Amino acid sequence: MKKITVSFQGEYGAFSEQAALAYFGKKCVPIPQENFRDVFDDVKNRRSHFGIVPIENSLFGSVSQNFDLLLEYPLFIVGELKLRIKMNLLALRGVAVNEIRHVYSHPQGLGQSDKFLRTLKNISTHPFYDTAGAAKMIAEEQRTDAAAIASEQAAAHYGLKILRKSIETDHRNFTRFVVLSKKPIQPGHHAKTSLIFATKNAPGSLYRCLSVFALKKINLLKIESRPYVGRPWEYLFFVDVQSGQHNKNLPEALKELQRSTSYVKILGTYTVGKVVK
Repeated sequence: MKKITVSFQGEYGAFSEQAALAYFGKKCVPIPQENFRDVFDDVKNRRSHFGIVPIENSLFGSVSQNFDLLLEYPLFIVGELKLRIKMNLLALRGVAVNEIRHVYSHPQGLGQSDKFLRTLKNISTHPFYDTAGAAKMIAEEQRTDAAAIASEQAAAHYGLKILRKSIETDHRNFTRFVVLSKKPIQPGHHAKTSLIFATKNAPGSLYRCLSVFALKKINLLKIESRPYVGRPWEYLFFVDVQSGQHNKNLPEALKELQRSTSYVKILGTYTVGKVVK
């Protein structure tokens, strides 16, 4: 079996590693990186076959940095996966919940577990660069007064005990991950296309851009605006639309879109991702 290297942000046991393994299966060799830019660099410079990064969470919204990096790097989205995020309270074996005085996790891990954390007495919460990184720190420093909020995989990897399972405030907690590659793909029927565009500075510009898809009967799945770096008070729009190899209207819609915009970048066409619970 040919192995596939996949870069992800975080330590072993991170939710991004879990997403990589769920997407690629047994042939996946996860490569941890300190930050998201390192993941993009790995793929761009062919140090990894693919990268995988979170793009949005169903509770906390988009991961803005990765939208900006998608704009900056000459990479393509070639896949996606929606992962059910289960937060757990982890500590050294033998440590009880009432002995914990400090809880560490990524800011989103802390935010997604806020309701549970409010039930604990005499604790302080501390943002950390990574959920699995917090678990690693607890294990390496043998912290008997602290716990981490992270995945079950992190507990197993670092030899920690799960004190409380599924502590996230809303159990409908999913993160959408996208798979990055140097080359685009041509998926089949059940596909979507992601793109970025900037409107011209004229009345009705956004309306004209979006009407291109409506007139061609192309379903708009997502739209989000981001500041256009270097152009104060101008905005880029990130859009997902339904597509596929038999949707002959999409190429015509994209040609029309270019006439109504000042900038367009196709991020990729790929199969709609599965949901992993």
